[in-house]
Amino acid sequence: MSTRWYPIYQKGGPQLRVFLPNFWLKLIKPTTEQPANIVQFSCSMQMTKFDIKNYLEKIYNVNVVDVRTRIAMGKTKPDPGKGYIVKEEDEKIAYITLPKGEVFKFPDLFANEMKPEEERDKALKEAKEGHNKFLEKNKNRPSLPGWFNI
Repeated sequence: MSTRWYPIYQKGGPQLRVFLPNFWLKLIKPTTEQPANIVQFSCSMQMTKFDIKNYLEKIYNVNVVDVRTRIAMGKTKPDPGKGYIVKEEDEKIAYITLPKGEVFKFPDLFANEMKPEEERDKALKEAKEGHNKFLEKNKNRPSLPGWFNI
């Protein structure tokens, strides 16, 4: 069900109308240890268990055995500037159980960006050699700035 308001029919040719749902799912990394076939999502507050199951089965072709949901209360904290208390929005969290044989592993997005220690050591060594060459070249010109080279 969509909660968006669309313009009422107007006189003229056929109206082009697209009805989009307000549903969304966001994969969450669990804070506690869970079984390998449990996946945790944050979802729209309007979604029911049946909506979540249909969403995953129809759009992503994921076999879903069970769906459990809970509503996490938003944190309350004092506003630093004004002094009154502010409450963050509540969020609905869905726990999806996959079939017994399937295993879900949370994707590691930044695995390839980390350099091994050998590459970091090599880069540091090259930087030191370059700096020593610069110092050797300019040791007889102490009053000139470094950007003024011949």
